[in-house]
Formats: sequence, structure tokens, C-alpha cells
Amino acid sequence: MGFGSCVCVCVFVLVRFVSVGFGSCVCVCVCVCVRACVCLFWSGVCLWGLGPVCLWGLGPVCLWGLGPGCVFLFGPVCVCRVWARSGVCWLGSECIKANAQSCGECIQVAEKCGWCTDENFLRDGESKTVRCDDIGSLSAKKCVKIENPRGNINININKDVTNRKKDQADKLKPEQITQIQPQKLTLNLRSGEPLTFNLKFKRAEDYPIDLYYLMDLSFSMKDDLENVKNLGTHLMREMQEITSDFRIGFGSFVEKTVMPYISTTPARLANPCIGNYNCTSPFSYKNVLSLTNDGNQFNNLVSQQQISGNLDSPEGGFDAIMQVAVCEIGWRNVTRLLVFSTDAGFHFAGDGKLGGIVLPNDGKCHLENNMYTMSHYYDYPSIAHLVQKLSDHNIQTIFAVTEEFQPVYKELKNLIPKSAVGTLSSNSSNVIKLIIDSYNSLSSEVILENSRVPEGVTISYKSVCKNGVTGTGEGGRKCSNISIGDEVSFQISVESTKCPSHNSETIKIKPLGFTEEVEVVLNFICECECSKGGVPNSKDCHNGNGTLECGACKCNAGRIGGKCECSKDELRTEDLDANCRRDNGTDICSNNGECVCGTCECKTRENPAEIYNGKYCECDNFNCDRSGNKLCGGHGQCECRMCVCEANYTGSACDCSLDTSTCLAKNGQICNGRGTCECGECKCTNPKFQGSTCEICPTCPGVCPEHKDCVQCRAFGGEGDKLACEQSCGYLTLVKVARRDDLPQPTDQSFPLTHCKERDANDCWFYYTFAVRNDTPEAYVVEELECPAGPDIIPIVVGVVAGIVLIGLALLLIWKLLMIIHDRREFAKFEKEKMNAKWDTGENPIYKSAVTTVVNPKYEGK
Repeated sequence: MGFGSCVCVCVFVLVRFVSVGFGSCVCVCVCVCVRACVCLFWSGVCLWGLGPVCLWGLGPVCLWGLGPGCVFLFGPVCVCRVWARSGVCWLGSECIKANAQSCGECIQVAEKCGWCTDENFLRDGESKTVRCDDIGSLSAKKCVKIENPRGNINININKDVTNRKKDQADKLKPEQITQIQPQKLTLNLRSGEPLTFNLKFKRAEDYPIDLYYLMDLSFSMKDDLENVKNLGTHLMREMQEITSDFRIGFGSFVEKTVMPYISTTPARLANPCIGNYNCTSPFSYKNVLSLTNDGNQFNNLVSQQQISGNLDSPEGGFDAIMQVAVCEIGWRNVTRLLVFSTDAGFHFAGDGKLGGIVLPNDGKCHLENNMYTMSHYYDYPSIAHLVQKLSDHNIQTIFAVTEEFQPVYKELKNLIPKSAVGTLSSNSSNVIKLIIDSYNSLSSEVILENSRVPEGVTISYKSVCKNGVTGTGEGGRKCSNISIGDEVSFQISVESTKCPSHNSETIKIKPLGFTEEVEVVLNFICECECSKGGVPNSKDCHNGNGTLECGACKCNAGRIGGKCECSKDELRTEDLDANCRRDNGTDICSNNGECVCGTCECKTRENPAEIYNGKYCECDNFNCDRSGNKLCGGHGQCECRMCVCEANYTGSACDCSLDTSTCLAKNGQICNGRGTCECGECKCTNPKFQGSTCEICPTCPGVCPEHKDCVQCRAFGGEGDKLACEQSCGYLTLVKVARRDDLPQPTDQSFPLTHCKERDANDCWFYYTFAVRNDTPEAYVVEELECPAGPDIIPIVVGVVAGIVLIGLALLLIWKLLMIIHDRREFAKFEKEKMNAKWDTGENPIYKSAVTTVVNPKYEGK
């Protein structure tokens, strides 16, 4: 009987009542009609109505309706499994859902999962999977020995970063310089438990540099070659400001030596240039000078180079870059720079088909006598292939290209980590400045990359850069604006979600463009320590049919069952299978499990969160209704293919919210009193209303016109019958007020209120408010009408007469003004014509004067 006592009262027939252990109550009642079973427990109370309800003082509340559920009063939300066969309510969690059969399986479920190794932990009828639970639950169940291994970090090699000065007398070899710390770690990882370690990086002063200058020697670069001939000594001198250990090399490229990239006629093969230019035969790639610290040798060899030529504009530079990366041309484990100089675009994978070349580039070295000999055999490499090889060999690329091709190579730079693009002048006169500026840009940024991680392992980065600047996500992999001597750090977290096929893996983390790397050994904790002390052929495992390991039996071959009590040969017997068929059906364990010793053991799925359960494996937690592409709408738990919704949610997919806050109108009423709130949305009872809170009525005449007649006849009387008014408008409660200011205001009410202004037949205005309070329409009316005053006749008449007179005077003045203007224009025209008139003073020959002069002959003038 265990601890405590139980009293059961059933209305009809009590079939079985058992109390099992501390804190659990098992009640099984079979009733014809109403069932009621009350179990009084000093550790809890169990009530059985339609199903059991278990109330715990400091533990969970388990409800069994359509499906079980648990809510911790002082803890997290969990899942309670209820087994119909025994009626036992078990507190469950992610750990129990995993249905772990051993301690090793259990600790891989989650970080919080532990395995109880107490031999007497299980009660009768419980599966050994109950041993796997979260630590708090196992402690609450009085488990003493809990297996809960934790991950840890061991630092194997931890050399301090080098504090090297350029002017020190004792020069260090490149392999003696350390810029990253630590160098090797071992992480013992447990599934679900992230381990974090710090990685330090410091740019060493006077760090050695190897620079290889790869130049396009097609005909368009003829003027550039002259400026590069003295590059060696000049660049050596400039680089002395950065490092005292500098080496330089030179290579050149043109194009694949097949049609249609070059002309294959004998004359053009001998001299591919036109005119009087003497050019060398075309070639794909030539290593002119391996890396050396002799700048004069660089100048001598480069000055002997000749321009070549090809037919198409894009060049075969990718072939050359691949050979520079993979071939032994003197690279050391130091900073490696590749300067790619050209004034044209590039061919890439697939372009070789134009010349009948279909074999993909193999990424291997094919130099014979410093010449690339397989350009006619292998296609150009792809960009991704180049990125891989450049990264594998820690080579940082500087694209020195002309202004015309800047956009193309800037896009290429975005695809190649730790690369830079500089603008090359038309004759390469600025190449030294370009190289130094690009190197400073590349070296001022550190970007971490890691090798391929095992399946199920994730790595996250957080950077702590200069001046305390932090970065996370992809930004957590890098730090910028780092000067020589600056120290930055990275917090790197490694987490495993499962045990891979190998219990130990190694990954490497390194800064891009640097040869140094951090070796991280990952050891996966896939088994418990208690498994090492297992007792083979233990008597506790059905007369030695298994190994007692971590408190549970691990059965020998051919034996199964909780205590290895069954032989596999007995599994398909008809008697045992009958116990695994539901309702005498034909499906064994509902086709979701196997019948083991007459008991169904349900299948496990790839997703550990998805489980089958039930006596006949008839239940699962992943075939419930969905809403918004979420199981149970994200607001419930799927139990036995039915959704058990959280508080304030209902529906088959828990997609119906019981929260009415979204249905509240501005006046505080639900749906403005015109509908019901269903699943967080208003369903308007009157179809003429619509809107999120039933506030819109497109076809309604409006509250004011609708009640105008009743308010008018009730408040001021009317032409109609007063008795008829009282009968048709008796629904309205009318209250008169003296002034408009006495009308109720909307802000003072908790219900909808409308202010109205209407006009009667006499053009008088009346004001009122309308509202529905407690389903009763009421109106507040201003008792005085606002009627317009009659017109004042005398001012109107005077105004009209005065207006007519003024208009007449104005018209006369306008007419007079127009006449004056017209006369003046006519007079001016006359004066002008008068001035322009010309008179002839000659006499008319036919003219005879009308005056006759007669002289008196006797007149003597006296």
C-alpha cells in the first residue's frame, strides 16, 4: 500500500483502488452512470469525475480530460503521461518523452536529464525509461544516486602570444612567433551543454611576409611591364618599414594555348602580336621567379620578360592563381600575399568548352620547368574551387586592376575571403602604393574560420574587439581596425546535439590568411560512468540473462523485457500478441510499436520530441490539428492526437482565443453591444453592422435621423396626433435640459453616445444626445429651439437701392472714361497725320486767278 491511506467512494461499482508509493494515487472506477472517486492523501488529493485530477501541494497539477497535462505551481510547464492500464499519473518532461532505454541514451537527450541508478527506484509496472528525467524531478522522487556527467575544457597547449619588436637583435624564426592563444584544447562535450572558451589574437610586429606578383603579359599590358621591371628593389625598400623579413616572387600568364583563345597558325604562334612588335609565344602560366629576398634578381628576371598576345579579352588568370596556390614556389608559413595584376576580365569554369576542354580543373600542381603544361587538358577552375585552395594555403589576394574592371573584381572580392581590390593606373606606376595600402587593409582585419564540424555540432562566435566593440553571429567571427600590437579576443561556444559515429573528432580554428591555428579535440560523452561498473549475467536480470548496468538490466542477445524475462523466440506467440491488440483488432500495438512479452513497446522516431504512447501505442503527440502551420496553434500540447489547450485558448487546434480584449470597443463595451466575441473576433448579431468591433453600419441612416421624429414629437409636439406619438415613440426615455452645455458628453459615459443637431419644418434647430443604457434608449434634449430671426426689410431695401445707384454711377464713370480714352487716341492720330502731311508750292498751269488788276492810266501815284 505504500505511504498514506486512501478512502474511495463510488456511486456504483468500485472495481479497484490501489495506492502506490509516496505522492501518487491510483484509482480505477467503473461506473454505469456518474462516477465519483475521492482519494484523500496526506501528500495530495485525487478527484475522479470524468477523469482523474491530481492536486499536489508543491508539485504539479495533472488534468486528464481529452488528454493529460501538467502545470507546475513552482516550476516549468511539463507534460503528464497517464497510462490507462494502471491509471498512474506520472510527471513527465522532455527527458521522459525521449523514452531512453539506457543511461547513455538518457544523457544525450538534454543537458538537464539525469539517470537514476538506485536499484529499487522503479515501482511495480513502471518502465525503466522512468529512470530518465530532469534532475529536479528525480530528486523529488527520492532518487539518491543520479548519473549526470558534465562537460569540461582542458587546455593542452597554451603558449603566450609573442611580444616581438622590430629592432630586436635576436630575430625569431616564423615558426617561433605566436599570434593566437591557446593552441590546443580538449572539450569533453555532453549533448545539449555548450562549452565556451576564450581565444586571444595579437598582431605581432615585424611578422615575415611572402609576396608573389602575378602579372598579365597580354599585349595590352606592354606599358605596365616597363614599370614593373624595377618593382623588386623599390618594393623591398618600402616593405622594410613594415617587416625586416620580406621575400618576393614573380609569375606571368596569358591564356590557354588552344583556339579560340589564341591563333594557332605557325606565324601567330611564333609572334602573336601585330605590326612591328616582337612578342613571345603565348603561354598559360609561367613561374618566372620563386620567392626570394633578392630584389635585384627580381629586377633582372622581370626585365627579360616579353609581352605576348591572345585573341579574346578575358584572360586565363584563374589557371595561374590555382598553380600559384598549390605549387611549391617557396611559400613559407608566414603572411602570404598574391598580387594579381591585369587590365582585363577572367575566364572561369565552363569557358573551357569553347576550346573543347571539358575536364574539370583537378586543383593540383602541373608545373614542368616552371611552365603550366595542362592548360589544354583541364578547364579553368571555378571561383569556389579557388576560394577553397586559397584558404587552404592561407593566401591573401590583392587584385590590382584598372578602373574599367573595378566593378567585376569588387564582386569577385566579395566571394573570396581576405582579398582586396586596388585601382591600377594605366601604366602600373602606382603599384607599390597599391600593394602597401591593400596589405594594411587586409592585415587590419582578422576573420576566424573553422574546419568542417561533425554532424550535430554547432559553433558560435562572439568577438571582443578594439575599444570594447563586440560582435555576434557572423559579426562575431571578425575584428577590424587592428593595429600592430593590438590584442583582441573571441568567445567561442561549442555545442553538441547528439553523439556522432565517432566518439572523438578534431576541428581546427584559424584566422583567415594566417598559418597559425587552434586545434580543438572534441570528446563526446555518450556513456555514463556507471556503465563501466556493470555486472554481467546478474541474477537481478532474470537469472543472469543480462548485465545490471546503471541500475537497469541490459539484456543479453536474444533476451528482452524490463528484467530480460522474455526470449525473442516467444515474442510472436499468439497468447502474447493478443495482449497487444486493441479491442480484439488485428493491428498489433496499433502498428506503432512491437509486442514485447505481451506489452507494447512503442516505436521511437527520428525527432525525439515526437513520441508514441498508450497501452497499445494508440496515442502520439504529433498528429493533432494545426493552425498557422503550428501544432495546436502553438497554444497547447498534443496529447493522444488531441490538443490540450493552454488557458484562454480553446478549439480543436487551440486556435480560438478566449481573450476578449481584442473585441473591446472604444467605449469599453464588447463589440459595441452589437455582437459576441468568438475566438478573439467580433461576430455581429445584426448583419447590417460590420467592422472589428461592429462599429460600422454602411446601410444605416444614422442614429440622429433615425430618432429625429420621435425626439421632436416627444419634446416639442408636432403636427401629428400626440397619442400616436406616445405609442410609436414610447420606447424612448426623454430628458430635457436647459442648455447645450448640460448635455452628456461621450467622455463621461461608458456606453456609446451620439450628439445630434436636427432642423424642423420651421427651420428651427434642436439639439439632443442619443444613447442606449442597459438596453434602454434614452435622449437628452435642449428644451429651447434655436429659430432664425426674421429679416430686417428697411436695411435690405436701402441696400438694394444704394447698390443699384452705385452700380449705375460706376457704369457711367466707366463709359465716360472709355470715351475720353477713345477721343484722345483719335486726336493723337489726327495730330500725327497732320505732321506727316507734305505741301507742294508749285502753281497749277491751268489755274487762272479770279482777280483782275486794272491800272488807271491817268493815275500818277499822287
